[in-house]
Amino acid sequence: MPHSQVSTARCAALVGPYLSGKTTLLESLLFATGAVTRKGSVRDGNAVGDSAPEAKARQMSVEVNLAHAEYLGERWHFLDCPGSVELGYETQCALMACDVAVIVAEPSAERAVLLAPLFKFLDDNQIPHILFVNKVDTLGDLRIRDVVQAYQAVSSRPLVLREVPFREGDRIAGYVDLVSERAYHFNPHKPSDLVQMPDSVKERESEARQEMLEALADFDDGLLEQLLEDVRPEPGKVYEDFAKDLAEDLIVPVFLGSAENDGGIRRLLKALRHEGPEVTSTAEHRLIPDGAVVAQVFKNLNAAHAGKLSFARVWRGTVTDGMTLGGERVSGVYHMMGHDQQKLTQAAAGEVVALGRLEKAKAGDILTDRGNDGAPANWPEVPSPVYGLAVNAENRNDEVKLTGAIQKLIEEDPSLKFEQSPDTGEMVIWGHGDIHLQITMDRLRSKYNVPVKGKPPQVPYKETIRKGVPEHHARFKRQTGGHGQFADIVIQVSPQPRGSGFAFKDAIVGGVVPRNFIPAVEAGIREYTVQGPLGFPVVDFAVSLTGGQYHAVDSSEMAFKTVARQAMQEALPSCEPVLLEPILQVCVAVPSEFTPKVQRLVSGRRGQILGFDARPGWQGWDEVKAYMPQAEIHDLIVELRSLSLGVGTFTWTFERLQELTGKMADKAVEQRKAALAHA
Repeated sequence: MPHSQVSTARCAALVGPYLSGKTTLLESLLFATGAVTRKGSVRDGNAVGDSAPEAKARQMSVEVNLAHAEYLGERWHFLDCPGSVELGYETQCALMACDVAVIVAEPSAERAVLLAPLFKFLDDNQIPHILFVNKVDTLGDLRIRDVVQAYQAVSSRPLVLREVPFREGDRIAGYVDLVSERAYHFNPHKPSDLVQMPDSVKERESEARQEMLEALADFDDGLLEQLLEDVRPEPGKVYEDFAKDLAEDLIVPVFLGSAENDGGIRRLLKALRHEGPEVTSTAEHRLIPDGAVVAQVFKNLNAAHAGKLSFARVWRGTVTDGMTLGGERVSGVYHMMGHDQQKLTQAAAGEVVALGRLEKAKAGDILTDRGNDGAPANWPEVPSPVYGLAVNAENRNDEVKLTGAIQKLIEEDPSLKFEQSPDTGEMVIWGHGDIHLQITMDRLRSKYNVPVKGKPPQVPYKETIRKGVPEHHARFKRQTGGHGQFADIVIQVSPQPRGSGFAFKDAIVGGVVPRNFIPAVEAGIREYTVQGPLGFPVVDFAVSLTGGQYHAVDSSEMAFKTVARQAMQEALPSCEPVLLEPILQVCVAVPSEFTPKVQRLVSGRRGQILGFDARPGWQGWDEVKAYMPQAEIHDLIVELRSLSLGVGTFTWTFERLQELTGKMADKAVEQRKAALAHA
């Protein structure tokens, strides 16, 4: 197999759905290259890729983990990415830093839909990728060609099988490489043995090889001519086509093996080495700007002892400890092996490193010796959050500390969002599912020593009035030892159209209320509207100040503000107050096969379905649009993912306020009063 000498380090990202075996594959790759002398396991909690406490507790990757190895004289960096769809943004950012991605998948046709978002992102960004069908020793009676056919349905690029398995009895015993036509017998935890091709697989191998060559010929006229003339192409020519087509994201080579038993791992490594793109071509494709030194941050981590670390790919030049990069001084250059750090003096193009103390650097930022260029236009957009938790510190003295810790977590994970709700006063963290926010809560407790409690956020109900009061008189009078307090007003209250808010009208004639006190009346009314008769903010009503009296000595702005609040407190209960609940326009995206289930789900949550259509740019997906009460969407994402194999998602925007009556309204009012009493 021809191979040009490569002097720069390269980077491969390991991606795939939860439980596909990415972290196990990383351990196997590190073991095969000699980077570790003993394989760890997710189950035992000693894997390089799952070193965080939150990962060990859940036996799943919760953040991108870095590792490096030497293979046949070349340095490789591996990014083990989270598989949970809730942590997908971190995976997307890591993918923007790699030369090639390895999609790890189980041999299950039913679970092919789980790969759809990954294939879509990789193809949209033209990131070269290989499909590694893991756990082939559990294939059973299912044929690998049926599995690949199911995967093809969710990939816009042709999947090209590079190997075919052969069996001994009812189990997969090895594979035949379709380019070299050599057969290899799996040898658990050791390199596979080269064996003679079994007669049982020869016919299938010949058929699959022809299909592979025809797929390559779609992008190579010379190869097509050879096939038409029945000329057997040289293996070197086939390998060159694979390298070229992979680099241009025209095809997806498909390999198979078992990470648990180290089957097919060295073949995968050789494919990465000989066919994976180099950093120079990746940087050109990513439109990385020219510069003597260029690096790009794809993740920040606030480490316990090292402070802030910025994980970055060096695209051009050499980064040295102490140099100025992105307008800041680099304080430490490190190779990472999980959470273990190895200090370096410098890092050349192609390396993936952690850079110390770049306080201003954010994910996506391109750092040069000239300054910080910020994130490029092609950097992944932060997805809209779909799940929120109202949080507060168990110890009230930790509230300020909590806010600071949340900001640090957002620096690490930009897909988190934090807000102080203007309607309920709650501190709400928004994310992409229950697991995402539970991991966040665990980090607040363990990493930042801020014990926190979380609960569903309150629905921002409002209230309004159905009828008005033509005239209401209120007087405030208080006599003290010195000056007293006196204010007297007459107001008119009326309902307003939905969405018009609050309006105040000065209808005073004859100066019965001096001009300098009228703003105080409006201010007092506005203060009252924060909490109306039902306990919620009052909207969509108007108040006219029509009359009143004042005292030359005892009247003051404070007195008129107080009498205004008093007037509202007396008048509004007789205006038939009614609860308003927020209605959202929701757009649910799922594979088409789940659309009927989504419609039933939305209808069961008091939703009004507006219709559904094909999801733009997503083959085989639908978008269901509906109006839904905000009270119904808190755990919508949990049920939605449950019915769609984990891939469904939604976005929402505020639509309007709508009257709510009956038992649900009564319950909301009771809960509000209880919350106010507790506060």
